Amino acid sequence: MSLFSWLRTKKPGLDGAQLKRMEQLRKPTALGGGSLRDQRWVVLDLETSGLNLNRDQVLSIGAVVIEDGAVDFSQLFERTLQRAETKLSPSVLIHGLGPSAIAAGSDPVEALLDFMEFVGDSPLLAFHAPFDQHMLCRALKDSLGHRLTHTFLDVAEIAPLLCPDVPLREAGLDDWVNHFNLHVGERHHASADALATAELMLILLNRARQQHIDSPQALQERLSQWKRRRQAPSF
Repeated sequence: MSLFSWLRTKKPGLDGAQLKRMEQLRKPTALGGGSLRDQRWVVLDLETSGLNLNRDQVLSIGAVVIEDGAVDFSQLFERTLQRAETKLSPSVLIHGLGPSAIAAGSDPVEALLDFMEFVGDSPLLAFHAPFDQHMLCRALKDSLGHRLTHTFLDVAEIAPLLCPDVPLREAGLDDWVNHFNLHVGERHHASADALATAELMLILLNRARQQHIDSPQALQERLSQWKRRRQAPSF
């Protein structure tokens, strides 16, 4: 056995059909200069067994699609993942995913393959995206040996960027939903939270166009500039 074999990450045991699906997953495309309206965005939310980035697991995935300037209700995704040895934290009181629901969930390999096929080459949006991105990356690596390289934008940062007149800073999704008087369904389930985030994002995309931010690439660049200004030391 060579020295380098000790350094390789052990690949999950996928069967032939699963490996073929892995090979056929679409590569992400960079955000381009086309119209914001024409961009397909996948808005996701995760429910997890807790908030520890290194120990807790993804329990469910909910996602909706924004395309042609609206939420496309023909493109919805929701899966609960089966987790045999997951210890649930008090967060179960919020998202309601108890042991019976998790035991009846989908095989994580199949659920994650389904999700990545649903995403395709589209960029991802989430509220407080760094948490969702980290947890999703871990789940994909652990179950599929797959490295997520899709663009991931944070709606919690896009909102104050495009709405500087709104006196909300470090605000949660509920704060923005209430500010814009959005009528959303049951909250704190992955699919419902994804839909609430998508409804907020539709307002933000309209604000972007009003500010002459006309393409996904321009939005990404403006967001990067805004983040750099916030992180710059003040003298």
